[in-house]
Amino acid sequence: MTTKSHAYPTRIKVEFDGKNCWIVLDQIRTVDKIRLVKHLGKISKKTILDVKKVIKEMLFD
Repeated sequence: MTTKSHAYPTRIKVEFDGKNCWIVLDQIRTVDKIRLVKHLGKISKKTILDVKKVIKEMLFD
């Protein structure tokens, strides 16, 4: 997730911690759970569905 981006089809705009942010799906990386230090929050079910839709389009279209 980043706060600086452009509106690309592979990026989803969300509000987090009072700021406009982007979920950048064209730069997906794997991260070991051990490296995750703290839980920052949750995203809405609608955002999860949007993320799944974009990933599906990236992989199958």
